[in-house]
Amino acid sequence: MLTVDFDLLGLQRGDLVLDMGAGAGRHSFECFRRGAQVVSLDYGFDELPPVRDLFWAMQDSGEAPLGSLGACINGDALRLPFPDHTFDRIICSEVFEHIPDDRGAMAELHRVLRPGGVLAATVPSWMPEKLCWQLSAEYHAPLAAGGHVRIYTEAMLKDRLIDAGFLPESSHRAHALHSPYWWLKCLVGPTNDTHPLVQAYHKLLVWDIASAPALTRTTERILNPVLGKSVVVYSRRTIGGAAVDATAAATRTADDTVPTDPSVVPDAIEEAAGVTV
Repeated sequence: MLTVDFDLLGLQRGDLVLDMGAGAGRHSFECFRRGAQVVSLDYGFDELPPVRDLFWAMQDSGEAPLGSLGACINGDALRLPFPDHTFDRIICSEVFEHIPDDRGAMAELHRVLRPGGVLAATVPSWMPEKLCWQLSAEYHAPLAAGGHVRIYTEAMLKDRLIDAGFLPESSHRAHALHSPYWWLKCLVGPTNDTHPLVQAYHKLLVWDIASAPALTRTTERILNPVLGKSVVVYSRRTIGGAAVDATAAATRTADDTVPTDPSVVPDAIEEAAGVTV
């Protein structure tokens, strides 16, 4: 299940991508499959071995083209272990709402993204998230360890990205069919995965993701603007307050870019025991 639209992200084969807060790696795997050099970074060390294993499995099965790279790094969003201007694209999906100092995390992403690079940031949409908070105090912090610490409006997210030096260019909502599922979980208890209604709805979502039938895809597209569980904002890193477009990118100096050939991937990534195809 992908939240980010890779066409709006502008991902190109060979791009160096950071998936910050990668979790189980869903967006990392799509980057790898498209021929990117992707770094899956997560604060939770236990998340990383399964991601690395699947990178290897994708390589062995021929799912990733020549030149793809997948690396896993345990790290902190407030102290990213990369030089300035390292990445061409950054994905940060459902992460900011967990971080007390979200502005600090945005500043770090701005630092490691090359001028003209694109950040895709996703957070829970305001209305579905607000209802979850109202239905259950156990859904969010402080009762939920590591849970959500704030509710974003789209305008709030964009304003904070602008303050960090990004220029929002487009946005959309996603996963409308998932909002009722989370409302249901909040009603019966966020950790109560054995409730019959929760299990039935989960089975429906798994079927929908695996089968992608036209009826549910069309229904979700119609409902997304109102019920979309996530809002996605695509922003470009600015230089001196101005975004760098594709035309201007052609005139960048060597200091503005980071080569994406595997032989010049930064040391911090090479040392991550990544998977190179």
